[in-house]
Amino acid sequence: MSVESIHITRTTIALRPDQSRVLLRPFNPGDARRTERIVARILSLPESLVLTLLKEVLTEFSARHPKIGDFFLERFEQVRKLLSLNGKLSEPRKLLIGSYFASEFSLESAALFNPSIVPHPDQSEVPLNGLRFILSLRATGEGHVSSVTFRTGMIHPDGRIEVLAACGFLTEPRRIPNPFYDRVLFERKLSELKLDNEFTRRTIDRLEQSFNLKELQRQVSEVLKQICEPGREKECRHAAKAMRVLAESNYEVQFGPEQELSERIIFPSSPSQRNGIEDARFVRFQSDDGAPVYYATFTAYDGRVVMPGLMETSDFLRFRFITLNGPAARNKGMAIFPRKINGLYAMLSRQDNENLYVVFSDNVHFWYEPKLILAPAFPWEMVQIGNCGSPIETEAGWLVLSHGVGPMRQYAIGAFLLDKDDPAKVIGRLREPLIRPTEEERHGYVPNVVYTCGALVHRGQLIIPYAYADHATSFATVALDEVLGAMR
Repeated sequence: MSVESIHITRTTIALRPDQSRVLLRPFNPGDARRTERIVARILSLPESLVLTLLKEVLTEFSARHPKIGDFFLERFEQVRKLLSLNGKLSEPRKLLIGSYFASEFSLESAALFNPSIVPHPDQSEVPLNGLRFILSLRATGEGHVSSVTFRTGMIHPDGRIEVLAACGFLTEPRRIPNPFYDRVLFERKLSELKLDNEFTRRTIDRLEQSFNLKELQRQVSEVLKQICEPGREKECRHAAKAMRVLAESNYEVQFGPEQELSERIIFPSSPSQRNGIEDARFVRFQSDDGAPVYYATFTAYDGRVVMPGLMETSDFLRFRFITLNGPAARNKGMAIFPRKINGLYAMLSRQDNENLYVVFSDNVHFWYEPKLILAPAFPWEMVQIGNCGSPIETEAGWLVLSHGVGPMRQYAIGAFLLDKDDPAKVIGRLREPLIRPTEEERHGYVPNVVYTCGALVHRGQLIIPYAYADHATSFATVALDEVLGAMR
C-alpha cells in the first residue's frame, strides 16, 4: 500500500482565536515611585467620587470576570505592602485602588493552535463506543505570550467529532503556597545546572530532608551573610538567585472544581516561563500501580532561553510543574511514551534542531544519553524533523506522528513506526506526508504550516487535531490500518 492510498478525512471543525476571551491580570505601571503617585491621586478623591468611579468599573467589567472584587482587593493588598500604606481606608477605596492595578489580557488574540488530545479522566455517561476527550491548545496573545488553554469534546459512536463551545469566563489557578522540595533531588538538579559550589553546598547542608521555599530563602540569606566576602559578591548572588529560580520553577497550582475546563488557563508564572508556555504535549501515562497520570512536556521561554519542562496532573484541577534536567533535557519537542518500557521511562527528543532521538531514564525528572533514531531523508523534511506528540501504542509497534520542514519552510505531518520492545529501532516510515497544508490552510500567522502536539486512536481511527498556519485548529481522521499499511 502507498501513501496515495491513504484516505485522510478533514472535518469542518475550526477553532479560531477569539479576542473576546480575556483574562484578568495584574497591571504594573512602573516602579514604586510611580505607583505611589497613582495611589496618592486616588487617595485625594472625595468618597462620593470613589463610589461613583467604582460603580462604573464594576458595571463595565463584573459580567466579564467572576469575583472581580476579590481580585481588586488582592491587588490592593499587594500595592499596600509595596508602599507600606498606613491608615484606615474604606472598602470602596481599596477596591478602586486595586482596579487601577489590574488589566485585561486577550489570551488568544493572535492564535489558537498546536493541539494535543487525551482521553478525559471522566468517561461517565459516555455512549457505547464513544469517547470523551480533553484538547489542550496553545493560546497566544499580546506580546506573543503563550499559555495553555483547554476544550472538552466527544468522539461519538458514529465517528463524528464534537468540540464543546468554550465558556465565557477565564480563570487562573491558585498557587499552592510553600510547596515542599526533596533535598536530594534539589541538590541533584543544582549539580545538573553546574551550580555545585561552596555557596550552594553550604545552603543545602543547612536544609532538612524536606523543605519549603520560605526555609530555602532564609538559609540562602544566612549563607550570603557568612561567606559573601568582598570580591565574591557577584558569584554569591548569582548562586543565590539560581537557587531561588530553580525552586520557583518547581511549583503546584490548583483550580476550583466549579470551574469549567475551558475556563482554566495555565498562564506563565515562573521566571523561566516569563514569555510563554509553548506546545504542551499531553499523554495519558500508565503508572506502575496502574493508576493513570497525565504528563505534558512543554517549552518554557523567558525571552532569551528555551527550557523544557514537565506538567503533571491526575484530574486537570491540580497541576505540578517540574523542571527537566540532564544533558538530554534540552531543545524543543520532547514527548514521553505512555508507559515504561523495560522498567524505564522513555522519551523522544530533538537534541540538535534536525534529528530525532530516544532517551531512557529511571527518573522522569532526569534524562541522559540520547540515541539517534531518525534523520531527514525525504525532500519534504530535509530542513528538520521532529515528533508531533507522544508515541501511540499499536499492535504493530509505537506509532509516532512527525513533522518535517521542506522547501519554503513548509511544514507537513508524517509518521513512522518504532519497535514495541526496542523503540530505538525504526521499523517503518512514510515516504510522503499524511497532511500537507491545503490552499485554505496556508494563510495565517505563520504561512504554510500544519502541526500537532498529539493524536489518539479510537476504534481503529487515528484522530489528529492539527493547527494550520500557526493560527487556528481543525481535525483530520484516517484509518489506522491504512497508515500502518503504507509504512516501508
